[in-house]
Amino acid sequence: MRDAVIVDAVRTPVGKGKPGGALSGIHPVDLSAHVLKALAERNGLDPVTVDDVVWGCVSQVGEQTGGVGRYAVLAAGWPESVPGLTVDRQCGSSQQAVHQVAAGVIAGQYDIAVAGGVESMSRVPMGSARAGGAAGRPYGPLVMQRYDHYRFNQGIGAEMIAEEFGLSREELDQHAVDSHARAARAIDEGRFTGQIAPVTLEDGTVVDTDEGVRRGGTVEKLGELRTPFKEDGVISAGSASQISDGAAALLITTSEIAARNGWTPLARFHTGTVTGVDPITMLKGPIPATEKVLRRSGIALDEISAYEINEAFASVSLGWQRVLGADYARMNPNGGAMALGHPLGGSGARLMTTLVHHMRDRGIRYGLQSMCEGGGMANATVLELL
Repeated sequence: MRDAVIVDAVRTPVGKGKPGGALSGIHPVDLSAHVLKALAERNGLDPVTVDDVVWGCVSQVGEQTGGVGRYAVLAAGWPESVPGLTVDRQCGSSQQAVHQVAAGVIAGQYDIAVAGGVESMSRVPMGSARAGGAAGRPYGPLVMQRYDHYRFNQGIGAEMIAEEFGLSREELDQHAVDSHARAARAIDEGRFTGQIAPVTLEDGTVVDTDEGVRRGGTVEKLGELRTPFKEDGVISAGSASQISDGAAALLITTSEIAARNGWTPLARFHTGTVTGVDPITMLKGPIPATEKVLRRSGIALDEISAYEINEAFASVSLGWQRVLGADYARMNPNGGAMALGHPLGGSGARLMTTLVHHMRDRGIRYGLQSMCEGGGMANATVLELL
């Protein structure tokens, strides 16, 4: 039986997604190429042996259209024989890329492949692919009829989840404060050093640290922010993920091929699932996705010592934790998207990169990752330390 193992995982630092953000001047294809080159250099990988590069990207318009995965391969200087595929499962795009590569490796379609993703939200703003106009409008009339012309808005969905689970403004803001504090601690303790490929800008500046982490935040300060999605609501900019730029990549093969190449894998791909939920309260997907992956893996939640649950909004991850009775200390132990940022198509690979390095550094046998996704979907993955 073939397996799928993660040999290495690397990411850029996550830059603030706005003019002046550290990575905002870099084309998303070049940002992708940066992590591909780093992955090859770190592992003595001959790119000609790579069977495919599967790349997640959400806003596939403008600079991110035309197949970012393929052009990342070419920008990295890899042989033209290496193909590239770009996938879109919304925020879980690069987690889905990992699933597809792992499945391909196990099936024997690939021997060595790379999964990852990118998003430059500075250069391709969120919602660019939904502009409508001459290009047409999203969703289509039949979808809008089915959901009574409801506006699909994740912020409103986050408010609905908070109300359903009885999450207060103070609880959500405390979760945001904790996310920043954990990320700051991770930076100070050098936990991200081994997973980040520093980026050198044209002026010679070296960017090696995530930009979005704020220190010294308090619940009182966050409580002063307005709630844009609902009057007297509970979700603010402080309890939402940050608009960001970034890319990440994972090298995946079999245990046998890894040994033949002298590679020591970080973890084994144990189980992966995907599920769908109500597209209006679309952000609840990680709950049934987690339940599904636990059933299929045969592993109980309390056997898993680290969870990466994407902090699209504080109500998503905190609601997941409350419903499943998960240990809060094990969830996003190095901070989440509220602090580190959420470069959409790159986030799934970023979370998994952080997860596998944390598992290795702490000797954690099982790790779990799940992300909510636009349209009402979620991926869930269980990894096992090797």
